[in-house]
Amino acid sequence: MKPIISIKKNFSNQEVRYLHLNLKKKWFDMILSGKKTEEYREIKDYWITRLFVNHREYFELQKSKKIMKETLHTHIIFSNGYSLNRPQFVIELKGIEINTGVEKWGAKKDVKYFILKLGKPIKQ
Repeated sequence: MKPIISIKKNFSNQEVRYLHLNLKKKWFDMILSGKKTEEYREIKDYWITRLFVNHREYFELQKSKKIMKETLHTHIIFSNGYSLNRPQFVIELKGIEINTGVEKWGAKKDVKYFILKLGKPIKQ
């Protein structure tokens, strides 16, 4: 299915910016192993303000359905748990789109999400 909105990074020689996300062990392990290549977040105001450079631009996209060129983050730090010595790894954020997700990866059927497109893990 073609995404409703596609958002791609547009950083040229800019600093690396991290988004910190906590995952359940199942999803953490699947992403780290490369089996799961996208992560889902609900389409809510909270995620709009966390994911986009200018969250007003997101609302314009909803009306126009154009491609957004900027994301707020370049990489994601995934954590499993909340302890000081919890497992973590860094992964490149390749882009964000709005679409339905894969059910076996945790998405609900026919529900649209922000889909965080993931690259390969960089470090653990």
